[in-house]
Amino acid sequence: MTTSDPVIQIDIISDIMCPWCIVGFRQLEQALGVTNMGARILWHPFELNPTMPPEGQNLGEHIAEKYGTTPEQSVQNRAQMQKTGQSLGIDFQLTPDSRIVNSFAAHQMLDFALSQGLQHPLKLALFSAHFTDQRDVSDAEVLVDVAASVGLDRDAATKVLEDGALVDSVREKQQFWTSRGVSGVPSMVFDSKYLVTGAQGAENYAQLLQRVAQEQAA
Repeated sequence: MTTSDPVIQIDIISDIMCPWCIVGFRQLEQALGVTNMGARILWHPFELNPTMPPEGQNLGEHIAEKYGTTPEQSVQNRAQMQKTGQSLGIDFQLTPDSRIVNSFAAHQMLDFALSQGLQHPLKLALFSAHFTDQRDVSDAEVLVDVAASVGLDRDAATKVLEDGALVDSVREKQQFWTSRGVSGVPSMVFDSKYLVTGAQGAENYAQLLQRVAQEQAA
């Protein structure tokens, strides 16, 4: 990218528990590479399961309860997701023992990281911690470890979770997007104008990026 290439604001509403969120982001990355465009990416909080208890739940059981998926379908879905991930450089380590956990504390840590200019690397590190390393990203010690790995101050990160100083901030941001009709993730807003939901594929993202760039140049 050169200084003359367009830079587009992209707001991504997502949950760390959502595999399609990291899939959609990697597809967006491909589109940015193909179109030779830059992006200012800002991540926003969304909870797929806000009532998830602290101990979490077996992922297969959760999907079965929520969508009526059979064990056989779960096996097929895991295999398909892993195949999709491989094509995008994502190592989904999905097993019958995989768990889904409450992500609210992780969203607080991401809000803290935003204030420190490290939100994007932390978001990607949390995706990897959850989907590849099978770490419990609802656990405060795990969150602080991951935060420290991208350069956040360990003591400050610990204090954020202990004090709950960003609870209201995260709730307000969640409400902002749900009040604007966001009910599923990933949802991406391009140039504060165009909202698209779901992992749309690199080609579709590229077309939208080009449309926005043309409008900016007009």
